Amino acid sequence: MPILQYKCSSCGKEFEELVKKFDEKVVCPACGGTAERSYRGEMFSATGARIKKCSGNCKTCGGCH
Repeated sequence: MPILQYKCSSCGKEFEELVKKFDEKVVCPACGGTAERSYRGEMFSATGARIKKCSGNCKTCGGCH
């Protein structure tokens, strides 16, 4: 299960969330608003190698799981 970064589209709070799947809906812990994935910081592949650029499209990417 990955820990992903999110940002609330209502209040702007940035937080991390442990999810079962990358497309799981996440709500903001502060206001309960809809949160969207944030693609900041370092990304790592399933093998532990650093990914230089993340497309954000996990359905077609074979890098991180």
